[in-house]
Amino acid sequence: MGIEATLEILGGKWKALIVCLLITGTKRTGELQRLIPAISQKVLIQQLRELERDGIVGRHAYNELPPKVEYYMTEYGITANKIIDIMCSWGRNNIKMRQEKGEAVELLKNEL
Repeated sequence: MGIEATLEILGGKWKALIVCLLITGTKRTGELQRLIPAISQKVLIQQLRELERDGIVGRHAYNELPPKVEYYMTEYGITANKIIDIMCSWGRNNIKMRQEKGEAVELLKNEL
């Protein structure tokens, strides 16, 4: 099924969020780490490698010291933009509804 293929690539706790952040522009690893403080560097790099393997994210390593690596959305990855936008919108609406019910639910400090 199509949903299985989508979840295989964008599923999990962090991949959709990483894609959502990269849609706004190229980011270095440290930038992504600051924007997602709850993710460990090891998991972030693992998720980025998987997204790169699946053709969603591209990686540019500069030949300089200290090493500089940037991640960006590939042309193919940008096709997931509509899915990610819908997920972000649904999530914001869900959080708003839960907050209106009195739940203590917060967005990331850099809400998308």
